[in-house]
Formats: sequence, C-alpha cells, structure tokens
Amino acid sequence: MIEQEQTRVERDESFRDSIATVDKQGKRIWIYPKKPSGRFYRWRTWLSYFFLALLFSAPLIQVNGGPLVLFDVLGRRFVLFGQTFWPQDIHLFVLLFITGIVFIALFTVAFGRIFCGWICPQTIFMEMVFRKIEYAIEGDWKQQRALDRAEWNAEKIGKKTAKHAIFFAIAFVIGNVFLAYLIGSERLFGIITGPFEEHAGGFLAMVGFSLVFYGVFAFMREQVCTTVCPYGRLQGVLLDRHSVVIAYDHERGEARGKFRKNEERSAVGKGDCIDCGQCVHVCPTGIDIRNGTQLECINCTACIDACDHMMDSVGLPKGLIRYASESEISDKRPFRFTVRMKAYSAVLVVLISVMVGLFAVRSDVEATLLRTPGVLYQERDEAHISNMYNYKLVNKTNDEMPIEFRTLRPTGQVELIGKSILLGSADLSEGELFIVLDRKDLEGMKTEVVVGVFSGDRLIEELSTSFVGPMPGK
Repeated sequence: MIEQEQTRVERDESFRDSIATVDKQGKRIWIYPKKPSGRFYRWRTWLSYFFLALLFSAPLIQVNGGPLVLFDVLGRRFVLFGQTFWPQDIHLFVLLFITGIVFIALFTVAFGRIFCGWICPQTIFMEMVFRKIEYAIEGDWKQQRALDRAEWNAEKIGKKTAKHAIFFAIAFVIGNVFLAYLIGSERLFGIITGPFEEHAGGFLAMVGFSLVFYGVFAFMREQVCTTVCPYGRLQGVLLDRHSVVIAYDHERGEARGKFRKNEERSAVGKGDCIDCGQCVHVCPTGIDIRNGTQLECINCTACIDACDHMMDSVGLPKGLIRYASESEISDKRPFRFTVRMKAYSAVLVVLISVMVGLFAVRSDVEATLLRTPGVLYQERDEAHISNMYNYKLVNKTNDEMPIEFRTLRPTGQVELIGKSILLGSADLSEGELFIVLDRKDLEGMKTEVVVGVFSGDRLIEELSTSFVGPMPGK
C-alpha cells in the first residue's frame, strides 16, 4: 500500500519536469484549446473590450493640448495622463517603478496571477481577438486539429490564407498603435500620409512592429507566457499556501472516477471529479489544473467555467475548481491577510505616500542656472560687476509660458543674451545671461545669489547660485 501511494505521488509530480507545450525531444506541441464559455468568460470578455478601447484610444486622446500617454524614448520625454516628465524627473520614475514592483509582489502574494488572466495585453489580444477569429474561421479545437492534419487542399488553403491575412492586418494596426505610444499620434499620421522617402525610417518601424506582433500572436502564442514572460517564474517565489489562485479542490474531487447515473459516488469511494478532462481541453497553456498550481497557469478561469458546466450537467455542486488558497482547501480556513501581506502593504503605503508628496511639490518648470565655466567676472564700471551664466529650462506643462529671470537677493539686474524667453508647450530652452550686481553688495570673492524664475507675476521657482567678484580691497 505504501509503495502504491509513493508511486501515485511520483506520477502526480512528474508533470513538473516539463511543460505541456514541449515534448521530450524539445519540439513544440501545438495547443488546441476548446472554445470557452461561461460566466467568467463573459466577464473577461467585457473587461477586455474596455481595455482594448482604452489601449487603442489612449494615444489619440488629448489633455490640455497634449497627449494622454506618450513614451518618447528618443526625445527623452514621457507623458502620463497629460503630465510631462523629463530626465530631470528620473527620481519619480524610479520611485514609480519600485512602487509598481511592490504592488505586483503584494498582489501576487494575495491573489496569485490574476493580472495575467484578466488585464495582461498578451492574454487579452490572444484570447479575445486572435483566438476568436480562429474559432470563427477554422472552427472549434477538434476542427482546428483536423484541419492542420489534413492534406493541403482548396479549403485548407483558403482558411489558412484568410486567417493569417486577418492576423497580419490586426497586427499591423497594433504595431501602429504601439508606435503611436512612442512618437505620438500626430507624428504617426504624418508618417502615414507623408511621402515615403521622407518617412522611410518610420515606415520600417511600422513594418517591424507589425511583424513582431504577428509572430507573437500567430505562432508564439502561449510560449510568451510559459517561456518568455518572467512573471510566471516570479510567482513561484511569491505564492504560498495562503495565496488565492485558481485551485482544484482535491479534498472534494478525489478519488476521480467516471460519472454513472444514479450512482452514490461516496459509497464507492469516488470524489466529485468525474474525470471528464474538460478543464484540460479548454486550457490555453495545455496544463491539468488538477495537478496543482503551475507556472504555466495564467488564471484565465476557462477551467472554472468548464468544470462548473460539467458539475451542473451531472447534478453536482459547482466550485470544484474555483478561486481559493491551498490553506482554504486543505485546512478549511478562509482567506486571511498574512503577516507577509501586511508587510508588503505597509511598504506600499509608504512608497505611495512619498510619491504623492513628490508629485504635489513638483514644479511646472524645471530650471537650472550655472556659472559659465572658464569665464571670469566682468567689471562694468567702478560700481558694477557682472557674471555670465548658462540657463536651462524645461516646461512640464502643455501651455506656452513667457519666462523672466529676476534677482531676489541681493538686488541686481538680469540681462538675457538674445531675445526674451517664450517656453513652448512641453519644450526645452537653453541660453546665456548676465547677472549684474552692485559692488557694495558683494560678500567677498563669492556671493550667494538667489534668482527667481517668473512667468508673468507668478514666481515658479527660486534658484541659488554663486557670484564671483574681485578680492576685497581691489
């Protein structure tokens, strides 16, 4: 009996030595998931449509004359929800990145990989766009498998051509939207409508992004989730017995056995699992959820819907596969906030508080004022000394701003070299200026000068710099 139990455990755990999409020779096993249906699938569909609408419209939405979202890597300018960020705001991005990591860790510790199944763009596009098109053209999983195994004929050529043509067209649209996030919708429309020779680089980028997305959704598919994305492996070190995941209730389901009408399952030693295999057939990554939590599981809920349908069909209670933790199933304990979750939450609250504070004190204009290196002071006359400075201004808003420098302490004059400053929307300006002080206001060879940056009568920022003068007595 002990040997049988050991053999059963070894057999149950052998699945962890490989993934369902690769055979022992290392060759790809193509997954044909059954078309899902059910309440969770309906909820995911509507949520996915919302995110798709947001994803495609975000680069086109204008806020205060600027884009809602922009990641201009080459221009080193980022726009989030209408707020422009420059390299000078790198500390905010670092803090935002750390906050995101802590949030992902906390969310995973508490609720597993729910992000992958409900929010991840890869899952949304694959399951709610490309997979639906595949079902419409090639049929359900058995029809797809039969079509792939069939000889090439007019029907197969027609279906495959239509499917991949639509796939590439959608990938081309996705590639253009992705490019719009990087360069902005106005520049994208300029590339589309302008002469090819003027936008050859942009056109090649369009084609490149389109080919990448086409390859991902037409061929890579679940391999992105199982072998490329690091999050699946990250959850392995974040999950514990108290994390809520999509779980099979082995206490209720085992021992598995085929359903027989009017049979008292408990009397013959059977659990509620009728071993129909529907949870495996609908899985887009090809796993058997009854083996326990696995890195390939993206929490898409397809197995929950399939199992609930089968339980309804045979008159057994739903929830054999459901959102639950291992402690809830094995120890019959409800979900609770563990010490680890509380620690992550405390760190997250601190980070969010600091980030909110930094955003609150963030100025509309980032200004720097430094003495021009290698240039000595100038004696204007017997009573006045001047120093030359380099200034740099970054407008973080979407409004044009006239800028003026004024000395605050001590009183002096500011002379711009060149024309007056009109800082454009989300623009950067650099130039030189002179600060002229009265000799009697100098405090030795170095004097601290406070300069105000004004837009009209509004003081935007105060800058402190040093002013060099002659030695006392000269």
